[in-house]
Amino acid sequence: MRKIISVLAVGFMLLSSNHALAYGKTGHRVVGEIAQRNLTPEAQAAVEAILGGEMLWEASYYPDEMRSSPDPFWRYQSPPLHYINFEDGSSYAEAEKNPKGDAYVAVMGFIETLKNDNATQEEKALALRFLTHLAGDLHQPMHAGRAEDHGGNKIKVRWFGDETNLHTVWDSKLIDNQQLSYTEWVALLDRADAATIALYQQATPMNWVEEISAMRSVVYDVGDGNFSYQYIYDHTPTIKLLLQKGGYRLAGILNEIFAE
Repeated sequence: MRKIISVLAVGFMLLSSNHALAYGKTGHRVVGEIAQRNLTPEAQAAVEAILGGEMLWEASYYPDEMRSSPDPFWRYQSPPLHYINFEDGSSYAEAEKNPKGDAYVAVMGFIETLKNDNATQEEKALALRFLTHLAGDLHQPMHAGRAEDHGGNKIKVRWFGDETNLHTVWDSKLIDNQQLSYTEWVALLDRADAATIALYQQATPMNWVEEISAMRSVVYDVGDGNFSYQYIYDHTPTIKLLLQKGGYRLAGILNEIFAE
């Protein structure tokens, strides 16, 4: 475990995080399953060797499930790896970085672990599970939100009259409103042609951050805070696109790693 933390090259500190989990289980599973279905045979074999019989849709929610573990890594050091924060009018590249780490630093560190021939099976399994999870996190706009409102968690809104917060709307409300299982979501979204997939996969993890950061003015525009059918109509296409991109981009990274 210590080797994994050192790979990230960040000085983790004790953290009590109020950030909500990114995407509900459905959203993460969609990203994981789209990726699984678009792996090359070489990448499929490598994933199986690392995870055994575990599929990427299963692995996708593991980092959130483990946050209740008493292990210090999960309890205190892993929470900041799920998001990035910076102020309005700035950008991630310009912003002062969180000394506790963040989602972008974690993604790059876990990619390096998967490429490292000297990494242990345990280290690679954690890296693959976390990378699969973070491909979802970094395609959820509130995970590039403002620190002062904890990525929208402190912004109270109403969803069909029920009180919730802005982060939860983008985590799960928009997805769950469709009343689709994760496999039905995958059947709906895993339809892009080869040219579109190739275009999505040209994006680097920094491009992922830039894309969701560019959405900030839209997702923070809550109007009167009463969300219902119009909000669903306006933003469900965005959620669909983000889930689709997250799955194909994760596949692209894994295909590249395991082609080497």
